[in-house]
Amino acid sequence: MTAAGPVRPESDADTGLLAPGWVGSPAASATSDGAFLGALLDAEAALARAQAGLGLAPAAAASAVSAVAAADLDVRSIALRSRGGGNPVIPLVADLTAAVGEEYGPYVHRGATSQDILDTALMLVARRTLDLVLADLERTARALGRLAAAHRDTLMPGRTLTQHAVPTTFGLKAAGWRSLVLDARDRLDDLRLPAQLGGAAGTLAAFTAFGAEDPGALVAAYAGELGLPEPMLPWHTLRTPIADLAGGLAFTAGALGKMAADVLTLSRTEIAEVSEGSGGGSSAMPHKANPVAATVIAASARRAPGLAATLYASMVAEDERPGGAWHAEWEPLRELLRLVGGTAHHAVELVEGLRVNADVMREHLGLTHGLIVSERLAVELAPVLGRARAKELLTRAAERAVTGNRPLVDVLGEEPDLKDLDLVDLTDPTRYTGSAGALTDRALERT
Repeated sequence: MTAAGPVRPESDADTGLLAPGWVGSPAASATSDGAFLGALLDAEAALARAQAGLGLAPAAAASAVSAVAAADLDVRSIALRSRGGGNPVIPLVADLTAAVGEEYGPYVHRGATSQDILDTALMLVARRTLDLVLADLERTARALGRLAAAHRDTLMPGRTLTQHAVPTTFGLKAAGWRSLVLDARDRLDDLRLPAQLGGAAGTLAAFTAFGAEDPGALVAAYAGELGLPEPMLPWHTLRTPIADLAGGLAFTAGALGKMAADVLTLSRTEIAEVSEGSGGGSSAMPHKANPVAATVIAASARRAPGLAATLYASMVAEDERPGGAWHAEWEPLRELLRLVGGTAHHAVELVEGLRVNADVMREHLGLTHGLIVSERLAVELAPVLGRARAKELLTRAAERAVTGNRPLVDVLGEEPDLKDLDLVDLTDPTRYTGSAGALTDRALERT
């Protein structure tokens, strides 16, 4: 067993060494420990300002709390001390109280419980991260729209259960990817991420004790200070916002993952119908240009459902505030935000740099010697020969075309019953794309 080398003091920080899917992305910064600490402070400051605005605290106290920045506090120390109370708000409040001084210390965190502040901070971090994700999704959708329009009539093999089925177009495929991206955008944009304020057990009792005649007005003021929706009720154990967020993020990962899966398949060496604009290298094989963006997107899409499942499971939260269910949410929620944020950022790179090899797509239509239009032939020949006879003839012709490595049109030309038909037209894959063009146009009408 090899002894470990010297460890630098900062080496225990989460730098994203094993997370190429999100490291270096805007979402990484938006979900960092520093970002969460900043959001916790924003929640505490908003509470102080809301109380000051209603005459429940001195304006100077609100100013003092608002003036404390994340840089003024030791996030590592807060993290370590959070073990004592099971959450980081307890040591944060102690440090914040000390920072504002003896005069204004009593107004720090007054009436709130730790879950109020942490849940609100989670909503702030989520909202800020989602703004980044939404911007990347819009950019991806625009690029996909350009691809779909440019390749509206670019023919390629349609594949079902890994095999050639009937002809389709790359424009329709890109339009389908775009539709999923827009579905994800709409789901994330519609999320309601409210502030949290309920006090010790969701009754707002402490605020009444501190002189609030209408605690509901305080909740509204608090939410307004944060720019978050006002909650209908304290949601300490009513986890709809978290569950909705989990669902929207998991859907987004899956939507982008579908696109990545297609790119991974179509960029295989033996297919080569698309390729990433700048593939990644290999540590062992100099010739490789790996589809790295699609790879990390696909990896994230596989992880997201498991993280979302943990968040859904945490809905089973007992009492007015739970032991364990709430705590189980923090890490998977942050990881899900990071994954989707990184995935959306990679998607922009993937789509904007995607190379479409139209000639290769067209060439592949002939790999089955014309059998890719067998469905059309079955439809066209049934009225002429009868369904049973048509099926029998086509089955036999297909076997002869494959075993003899001959074009299907030539084999069919030897059938006396078909001598009066335009077999060249009937076996032309360009004449059997159905409504692919119209469907692409329809999809591109969506903004």
